[in-house]
Amino acid sequence: MLPSLAQPLLHSPTTATPRRALAASTAPGRFASPARRVAASPLRAVVSGPGVKEMTPAAAEQEARPLRVGLVCGGPSAERGISLNSARSVLDHIQGEDLLVSCYYIDCGMNAYGISPAQLYSNTPSDFDFKLESLAQEFRSLSEFAEHLSANVDIVFPVIHGKFGEDGGIQELLEKKNIPFVGTPSNECRRAFDKHNASLELEAQGFLTVPNFLVEKDKLDKSKLEEWFRSVNLNKENGKVVVKPTRAGSSIGVVVAYGANEAAEKAEGIIAEGIDDKIIIEVFLEGGCEFTAIVIDVGTTNNSQPIVLLPTEVELLSSSNSEIQEDTIFNYRRKYLPTQQVAYHTPPRFPTEVIDCIREGVSLLFRHFGLRDFARIDGWFIPTPATSLSSSENGGKFGNTEYGIVLFTDINLISGMEQTSFLFQQASKVGFSHSRILRTIVQHACSRFPSLVPSNNAWTALFRKMQSAKQAEVIQNGTCKQKAFVIFGGDTSERQVSLMSGTNVWLNLQGFDDLDVTPCLLTPANGYFSSHNQDFSESSRDVWTLPYSLVLRHTTEEVCDACFEAIEPERVAITSRLRGQVMKELEQALRKQDWFAGFDISDEQPSKYSLQQWINHVKEAKAVVFIAVHGGIGEDGTIQSLLESAGVPYTGPGPIASRTCMDKVATSLAVDHLASHGIHTIPKDVRASEELLQTSPVDIWNELKTKLQTVTVCVKPARDGCSTGVARLCCPEDLEVYTNALRRKLQRLPANCLSRAHGVIEMPVPPPESLIFEPYIETDEIIISNEARDDSSRHLVWKGEKEWLEITVGAVGKRGEMHSLNPSITVKESGDILSLEEKFQGGTGINLTPPPASIMSEDALQKCKSCIEMMANTLGLEGFSRIDAFVNVRNGEVLLIEVNTVPGMTPSTVLIHQALTEEPPIYPHKFFRTLLDLAFARAN
Repeated sequence: MLPSLAQPLLHSPTTATPRRALAASTAPGRFASPARRVAASPLRAVVSGPGVKEMTPAAAEQEARPLRVGLVCGGPSAERGISLNSARSVLDHIQGEDLLVSCYYIDCGMNAYGISPAQLYSNTPSDFDFKLESLAQEFRSLSEFAEHLSANVDIVFPVIHGKFGEDGGIQELLEKKNIPFVGTPSNECRRAFDKHNASLELEAQGFLTVPNFLVEKDKLDKSKLEEWFRSVNLNKENGKVVVKPTRAGSSIGVVVAYGANEAAEKAEGIIAEGIDDKIIIEVFLEGGCEFTAIVIDVGTTNNSQPIVLLPTEVELLSSSNSEIQEDTIFNYRRKYLPTQQVAYHTPPRFPTEVIDCIREGVSLLFRHFGLRDFARIDGWFIPTPATSLSSSENGGKFGNTEYGIVLFTDINLISGMEQTSFLFQQASKVGFSHSRILRTIVQHACSRFPSLVPSNNAWTALFRKMQSAKQAEVIQNGTCKQKAFVIFGGDTSERQVSLMSGTNVWLNLQGFDDLDVTPCLLTPANGYFSSHNQDFSESSRDVWTLPYSLVLRHTTEEVCDACFEAIEPERVAITSRLRGQVMKELEQALRKQDWFAGFDISDEQPSKYSLQQWINHVKEAKAVVFIAVHGGIGEDGTIQSLLESAGVPYTGPGPIASRTCMDKVATSLAVDHLASHGIHTIPKDVRASEELLQTSPVDIWNELKTKLQTVTVCVKPARDGCSTGVARLCCPEDLEVYTNALRRKLQRLPANCLSRAHGVIEMPVPPPESLIFEPYIETDEIIISNEARDDSSRHLVWKGEKEWLEITVGAVGKRGEMHSLNPSITVKESGDILSLEEKFQGGTGINLTPPPASIMSEDALQKCKSCIEMMANTLGLEGFSRIDAFVNVRNGEVLLIEVNTVPGMTPSTVLIHQALTEEPPIYPHKFFRTLLDLAFARAN
């Protein structure tokens, strides 16, 4: 249990009334969440819908009951980790006392399980795959699973991406049992999902298409491939093409190739990997602009009426460093990891005629392919068509405009639904919050099934009843809300993770009826393209308060640019006109539905303050600040000092503890005297970056080996966050590669450029002033095996020879009374050092929480937690922090790595995993609310 808190200014965490809840479902009953929350209704900028109907007397008399939704995720595709992220987001935003969610998971072997909602907050399915037999309700077959759904849910919401989710598999299973579901029927899924077949159908229907060549397993004819290269005016030796699976979603296995031979090799490689046995090779669209558009169906019963939201332009950004060669394709990494490699523009920066053409084409495709409820369709706008696209026979086809041509390339039947996905970006631009757009999709799906009419009416009646009760409560108690500001961003190399953290905190806190939560972006005074100012002053930072839609971006640069764009008159006029057009279309259609609750996001503009002006503004509002700025002034005590001087409550440790923990050497010195208690530190050698650049790598390497008594070194920035610039060096050549990266100010080190295999290493920009070298601590490899053993398909493989394992642990509470959560063992998948993705990006990385008993005994676990609490209290931590360490699995003693006073708070952060293992489990909304209340408790 977390420690009890003194009564704060706000309602306590146990009495505060959040609007969205993990509802206690009865299907399957043993997986019900303990949390109960009131119906969903986003907090800020509520807009009354002029077309919203009052509930009829008949509907008012209808017996009110919740709708039971079965949320199904996972699947055999490599995108199952993203499926888990989507399911988590859907759960967060549709759950409520009027809508009960039961969670289900399909593993890569096509076995079905009923799982706890808590499992959806795992980083990746591998976190719990090996525990499914003991944690979950397993169904003997998919048929038995379907029978269970038929008896226990009203409607199924599939969020499986790729195979079995978008190819008609799960839909056919549900159709055979007459189970209603959200989305497109199975036959129509099969038609649209296969990229090659869809391309042929598009061409037959008069649409412009990208020239392509089909490669099937064991049927590749290189002479025909070379002939195709000639037919589309590509040089067979080096012509640039895109090679991708026909049936594997829009991101997996997508690569660039040059020439017919390389294209053939990459196609055969994709087939050999088992991703797909049908591959298409397409002309690379040089000079094109990629776009994506969400379409939702607002028709009645079986009369489809697709309305396309504001499309998004996907701007692919190549590295500013000429020595890093990258192909500009929208691949898996660019789509799902926030980096400076991609920027989004909603609406696109295209001529209005082109945007209209995109929206018209997407609507036509939705109808032609028989899609239902919602979808995402991707394509390209080519201002200057390539020779292969500009033949006379293409002149009369759909997609030709005065300004260039529009091509449609991918139909996504189950679009990604992560927090900042295109669905939510585009929906928020036209008045829908996360909750409202998802509920609109579910309600429309219900309206398509006659068998669900009673259930849908009962759900609508309950929702109206709860809304009436809420309005009566507001009239009785007033509308006074406690203001809270969530600040994120900054200018360190971890600013993108900070954006993810801040967005997650904001979305969780905004669900509470007694809070008014404002998201805020911290930026350099002149934006991210000004010269970097390492010397902090109050005038060198700005803070933007953000409207809902501007938060939903992938990088801080993009948010900052969107802020300036949002106040640029010409862009404002265009966006406002397009927004009004789409909202009018939506309102005219949805006003016919009894269940439509109106739009709930208004068109607000951002406001810019200097940092000091913002602090004054926060003080005047009598608000609390949730700090989510990683590194820099967010963790070195600067923001904490400014807020403390102004008397503003804030989350996390105070200035002194923050300053100490930011300096890894100072942190070690502060706990160095605790060795007798089982707390140890790692020897360190600190060197200025300038020294490294001017000294022979061989000389430095020999000095490091002698001083640290090691043959392998771990290097990291002395005062940066925990994720960037950390690498294992095994020889002088590795050190030279690393120092050259610093010299050239590279944003990242490519995978496997050092002597030992590793993933991409994000580098700090600008380079740090000093670096820390430590002995590399050898740990035993932990493997999640899928090979059968004793009739079990999943198990842990761990030799236990080294006795040390890397852990990360959250500590929460008041100063001097810090409580250790259960540790997480961190499992590295791509090398010796945890990558940025493995630490923060959902769908990647493996964390074992708590440590399995087969690895660590209960006595060792309790000793470890005791050491963590002693360290936290010795360092003066309060609120919450995260401690990274190595633990001796035999005796529980720890070897400190570092302390993070503003730890990652992304949707899949280990802090959430750890809070969910408390008794009773603490779900994200409650966890972040507890941290906010701790800030008030300290202020009092």
